[in-house]
Parts: sequence; structure tokens; C-alpha cells
Amino acid sequence: MGGSTLIGLAAAAIVLVIVLVAVLRLHAFLALLLASLFLGLATGMEANKLVSSYETGVGATLGHLAGILGLGAILGKVLADSGGADQLASWLIRLFGQRRLPWAMLFLGLLIGVTVFFEVGVVLLLPILLTVVRQSRQSMLAIGIPVLAGLSITHGLVPPHPGALIAVDAYHANIGLTILYGLLVALPSGVVAGPLLGAWLAKRIQPSGPAWSGAAAQTTAATSDPLPSLPATLLTVLFPIALMLMATAAQLMLPPGSAVRSVLIFIGNPVIALLLAVLLAYQVLGLARGMSAGRLLMSTSESLLPLAGLLLIIGAGGGFKAILIESGVGKAIADLAVRANWSPLVVAYAIAALVRVATGSATVALTTTAGLMVPIVARVPGTSPELMVLATGAGSLILSHVNDAGFWLVKEYLGLTVKETLQTWTVMETVLSVAAFALVLVLSQFV
Repeated sequence: MGGSTLIGLAAAAIVLVIVLVAVLRLHAFLALLLASLFLGLATGMEANKLVSSYETGVGATLGHLAGILGLGAILGKVLADSGGADQLASWLIRLFGQRRLPWAMLFLGLLIGVTVFFEVGVVLLLPILLTVVRQSRQSMLAIGIPVLAGLSITHGLVPPHPGALIAVDAYHANIGLTILYGLLVALPSGVVAGPLLGAWLAKRIQPSGPAWSGAAAQTTAATSDPLPSLPATLLTVLFPIALMLMATAAQLMLPPGSAVRSVLIFIGNPVIALLLAVLLAYQVLGLARGMSAGRLLMSTSESLLPLAGLLLIIGAGGGFKAILIESGVGKAIADLAVRANWSPLVVAYAIAALVRVATGSATVALTTTAGLMVPIVARVPGTSPELMVLATGAGSLILSHVNDAGFWLVKEYLGLTVKETLQTWTVMETVLSVAAFALVLVLSQFV
């Protein structure tokens, strides 16, 4: 089968995912499974090989990510239940002062966003956000947009978030370098799409409705008990990131036979680093502050329940990626890209952006794009896999609209109409995406 035919069938499979998710409102897990079967059969794969390839892709993806996602969810839940997030907010407000509150909220979003999913971060920080808005009498958008920008940019670019981890795994990128480059890109991008854009929007748009009414009760509950100390909270949040960065430094600076190098690489593995961080959080934020083992068990169980759908989507995305590779589509696209002399960074960003706009899912966009781009990265010398992760992640953030669950979450929690959400949240996501990709292109000149 010719390369153009294979590419056409791959495009049809992607369109099928888009139609099933965005038009027919089918769950992304089912849409990806059906698209995988369609692509495999259409390209002439033998039925048994099709099924085995899909299962291998699912297993390879979840085998690497399931433990990381579970541990990350537990860590975020303990941080929420202990009041650690409130402690961070109070510290940042004291540090920055009233006039610089938007900047404080951006950094709060970045800090919390490193360890929790975007949706969890929104729910977690909403009571703090409303408290800050009420006390400072500043615009909801001036304070809220920076928080959302910080949460969103870390969710899309910085491991151990699932989207970034999918891309790290697919491109065989170094996770420590990806974190370092991701933070270098995330901070200035968040500044542009957060405090600067938030101040501009606040002068032009006033939310029509009240923010989510349940937040007041959450605020009261969150502040009724003594908060954990600031050093304990910061230690818990930054501990796994520090371990991963130390592992990268050991790989670069220590000889292969070094015992210290082996130990640092082991404890810097994302699963081990997050496991150690969870155990530290249990002790420092839980047991040391009087939280019972039963309460910690309940928090752990509650944190894992929402992961089912996400794991199914990620697994199905891994299966779809495997079919893209086994059917020869990846090689056909690689051949085309090499002949056309396209920049892999530009291609990855464009594909991720198109899938994101069509499906509303950053996870689907990242998984689909990574599956298509892996052969191209392998055949284009000098392409940084870490920057490929960031380019793909930047594309997956663009133009969130009505087919994105995050769109409705922000709308309801901030008391916006659909039009106002398009004018604020959608604009913010687009500015964030473009700014991040521009910085990736700048970094590519030095990496």
C-alpha cells in the first residue's frame, strides 16, 4: 500500500476520533478503540496481529504510567486534605503583597500544578481564589486567570502530568531535562497568559454570574484546622521534582560505574520519587499533624477513584499509537516529512493543535501526535526529544472550547457565560499555547 494511501487512512482514523468524540459525544476510550480497529483493518493488518498490537500498545503505555498517575493523585489529595495548599497561598500573598497578588496566584498555580491534575488543581484552589478576591476586592479575572494559566501550562508541559509523560515515553526523552526545559518555558508563558493577559481582560469583561456557591463552605472547612508549616508543605511539593532533577544530573555528571550514580538514578525514577513523596506527605502532612491512618486510607481511596476514565483513555491512546506504527503509517509520514524537510517541532505542534481543537482533549492530542511523530524524530538527526515533548504539549493546549470539559469547569466555577468563557479562558489557552511554542523554538537554537 502506498505512502499517500496510508497517510489518507490515518487522517480518516483521526477524523473518526474527532467525529465520535466531538459530534456523537462518544467517550474518548471507545472512540480511540474503534479508530484503532478501523485503521488496522483498512491498512490490511491481519486480525490477530491487529488485536495483539493494540493490546501491546495499551500495556506498554499503562505499564509505564499507571503507577505514576496513581501516586500523583494520592500526593495531590493529601496536599488538599492537609491544608498545605492554603499554607502556600498565605505565604505567597505575604511574599508578594496586595498589589502583586496576580503574580502570587500565578506562582501558586505553577506550584500546585506540578503535583496535581488540572481539574484537581481548580477545585483545590477555588476556595483560596475566592478568599483572595473577597479580601483584596480585585477582579475575579485579574486573580483567576493567572491561577488557571499556572495550572494549565504545567499540566501540558511538565512531567509527571499524564500528557507530558505520554510524550516523554513516546519520544524517549530524558524526564529530568524535560522538567527543566518545561519550567523554563512554563514560567514566561504563564506570565504572558496570566497576570498580563488577566489584567487586560479584567478591564474589559466583568463576569455576569456568581462564582460557584459551594466554595464558601470549602473555604471555611479548609481554614478551620491549623495549617501545616510552610517548610513542610514546600518540602513535600518540591521533593519528587528535586529527586528527578538529581537523577538527571547524576546521568550527566557521574561515571556509569558509580554507586552514587546508580542510587540517584533509582530514587529519581518517577515512580520511586513519587512513592517517596507520598510516604513523606503521609508523615509530614498527615500523621505528624494528628491525621489517623484510617483518614489517610480514605484520602488515598478517594484520590484513585477518578483515575479510571483517564487510564482507559491513555491506554486506548497507546493502542492507537501502536496501530499507527505497525500499519506503516508512521514510516510513511516520516518519509514525507524528511522529503519535505519540515521541522519536526512545527509538525508536532500543528498536529497536536488540530487534534486538540477538534476533540477537546489534550490527552488525545498528545497521544495521537506522539504516535505519528516518533518515526520522524528517529530519522531527523539533531532533534531534541525533550523539545518535541514541549512542542507537542504546547499544541495540545490551544483553543479550548465547548468540547473540552475544562471549558465548562472554568465557566461554572468562575460564574461566566459561554461567551465570556470564550473571551477569557479560550483566549488564555491560545495565548499560552502560542507563547510556549515560540519559546520552544527559541530554545531549539541553543539545545
